[in-house]
Amino acid sequence: MDEKVLIANLKQGEVSAYEYLFKEYYDWLCNYIFQLSGNRSLSKDIVQEVILNFWEKRSQLTVKGSLKAYLFRACHNQFLMHIRKEKKRPDLLDKLRWDTIYNSYFEVKEEDSQLIPVMQKLEELMDKLPPKCKEIFIMNKLERRKYREIAEDMGISIKTVENQMSKALRIIRENASVLML
Repeated sequence: MDEKVLIANLKQGEVSAYEYLFKEYYDWLCNYIFQLSGNRSLSKDIVQEVILNFWEKRSQLTVKGSLKAYLFRACHNQFLMHIRKEKKRPDLLDKLRWDTIYNSYFEVKEEDSQLIPVMQKLEELMDKLPPKCKEIFIMNKLERRKYREIAEDMGISIKTVENQMSKALRIIRENASVLML
């Protein structure tokens, strides 16, 4: 089917044109996104989302050039948005680790003999941090204070708190394999 005819049929809401679009481009687009992501499930999700959005916004559709190139670009942009979203979202595993450390740190009992060495190792790692870095780390991770609160209490900028936390986490991560977190 000619692309111009296909686009015209899609704009008119012809389901057969949408089915053709799906059959013609779905596998190709999935393979492209899979090459970028290495994740088959993610590639299918992204392509399905793009094709669905394409159908939902068909009346406003403006394809300049090739439909294939348009879909390729749309999938690529959707993939980039996914990456950006993932970078903004804190690492869930990292958050769970620190939640566990927090809970364990304040709830270690004599019968928790397995946790005592881990907590001792954490204290050893914290002792390796520079004083200001250690203080900020403790305030954030163990006292659960927000960067803004720490900055205000210490009379420093939020950026300084962020930098000190990055430094603390880097030092701890470099040595955390012994913690087995």
